[in-house]
Amino acid sequence: MNSEQIANRITDLSQKKAVKIAGFMFLFAFIAPTLNWALVLSKLNVSGNALATANNIVVNEFVFRMGITIELFMSVGLIILGMSLYVILKPINKNFAMLALLLKLVEATLMAVTVLLPYIALQVLNENSQTAVFTQEQLLLPIGLIFNSHTAITSVPMVFLGLDMMIFSYLFLKSKYIPRILAGFGILSFALILIQSLMFMLAPEYATKPINQIIFWAPSGLFEIIIGIWLLVKGISAETA
Repeated sequence: MNSEQIANRITDLSQKKAVKIAGFMFLFAFIAPTLNWALVLSKLNVSGNALATANNIVVNEFVFRMGITIELFMSVGLIILGMSLYVILKPINKNFAMLALLLKLVEATLMAVTVLLPYIALQVLNENSQTAVFTQEQLLLPIGLIFNSHTAITSVPMVFLGLDMMIFSYLFLKSKYIPRILAGFGILSFALILIQSLMFMLAPEYATKPINQIIFWAPSGLFEIIIGIWLLVKGISAETA
């Protein structure tokens, strides 16, 4: 076996490992935030009442800390997913794959910042309990406002999610590693995410309507489940049509 064959074999093995990791991380990227919100963070949220939300956070501080810790691990998961997709897709177009990876790193960083904001507010509240510089209500309100605005705040990293996954999906489309209809569905799904995220910034009164959130978010969740299972079970094949 010559050096070129050895290099190709190493690349193939790296790709196969990356495919399994990406498949798992796609499922993790859907399941973890869904369960974290449904079972943990939603218990604290009181829509339209920031002070009540803040009081829930103070009373259930451990639950809140557990929820934001899970979100922090989700940011790490985004980096792992991005690196795995880069390894899989760089043979198709290294420059595009690198661009998508860099956008994914920005997304993960911004997601970590959204975790940092309520954490800092909580720490300030706890420190103030010893110094009494501000009233309890003055410090409770920012925590509640930040937490209740979680969806709007995360619309910023979601812009990068829409962009990076559109590029990764486009590379999947070109590669024929997965069915082209699935790759095309990925492009459409994350184009909707991008539109929804921009809508939160430009026209939040429309973005927050429940029907719009379902229309714009449901396809990407379905895509993540399908491609996650596909990569874990079927893997990739250059012969896939």
